[in-house]
Order: sequence, then C-alpha cells, then structure tokens
Amino acid sequence: MVKQSKFKQTPSQTIGPFFAYGLSPTQYQYNFDSMITDVIEATGEAIVIKGFVYDGNLDLVDDALIEIWQADSKGRFDGVDFLGFARSGTGSREDSSFEFQTIKPGSIGPGQAPYISVIVLMRGLMMHGNTRLYFSDEAEANQQDIILSQIPEDRKPTLIARRTDSEGQSEYLFNIHMQGDKETLFFDI
Repeated sequence: MVKQSKFKQTPSQTIGPFFAYGLSPTQYQYNFDSMITDVIEATGEAIVIKGFVYDGNLDLVDDALIEIWQADSKGRFDGVDFLGFARSGTGSREDSSFEFQTIKPGSIGPGQAPYISVIVLMRGLMMHGNTRLYFSDEAEANQQDIILSQIPEDRKPTLIARRTDSEGQSEYLFNIHMQGDKETLFFDI
C-alpha cells in the first residue's frame, strides 16, 4: 500500500506587479536605472522594434515587462562579445508601448529564419509567455523555417513583425495579444 503524503502541492500564484520595480524602475519613477536596458548595441543592421501588449478586452497593458534574446547579425549566441538580451516595460512610455533598439539577427542555421525570442511577464500570468518574433521582409526564409512550417497558417501572422520604415530607420511593429481573436501564439517551453 502506497502511503499518501500529508503535504500538498503549493498553489500557483500570480507574478507581480512587484516584479517590475527592480526590472524596469523608470516605469515606477525610481531614481535608478535597470542593469538591462532596451538597447542592444552591435555591428549589423540597426533596427527598432515597437509594439503594444493587449489584454483579452483589447485594452493596453501598461505594466507588462517584455524581454528579448537574439543572435548577432551572423546568427551566433556567444554571450561574450554579444549578449543579445534586453528588456522594456510597457509603463516606461506615455503611450504604454514597448520599444527596443537593436540589430537584425542573422539566421542561426539551415531551416531557421532570423528571429528574436520574446518573453512576456505581466500581472495575472501564472507563468511568463514565450514567443518568437519573425520579420516580414524575410518571407522566403520564413517559408522554410522549421518552426513556422509547423504552425497553422491563420496563426503565423501573430509571430511576424511588420516592417514600417520611418525617417530612414528600419522599424518593425510587433503587437502582443494575450487573448482573443488575435492572440499571439505562445510556445510551451
């Protein structure tokens, strides 16, 4: 006979909003900067990624934290010369957007389109959300990508950042929808 433990699993709890104070202090008017900023400096094509986070009612989420991790312009993750990590809080700007200044990553290998890993943390989430950002101007590479090829056609647009050049700068719009008809595809990793 198997003896049942008197101890039960700890119930899940939501994250924050306390998590953001130390991770995006300017969002809460603290007089110190975060150790990780929204800028990735490296050799390559300079780009800006902008977007908004929407909840299930299509309301803007003004206290989300978005983190990105990416390869360098040659498709490498070496962590020595190029960290490839940044974070942006949606409450850091008056319009509740997030924004990253970075470089366009290269492909990490055959069958892999250039992409950026995106993590979303916000109130009400039991766990952070993991997704990817692909580029609209990489249509041929996207078509051959081993991950994108497994995703239903109607869900792929939720992972594609739309290029919108502005004042000579390459900009990509990437909105994140947490629920609803336009819900961003999140990965269970």
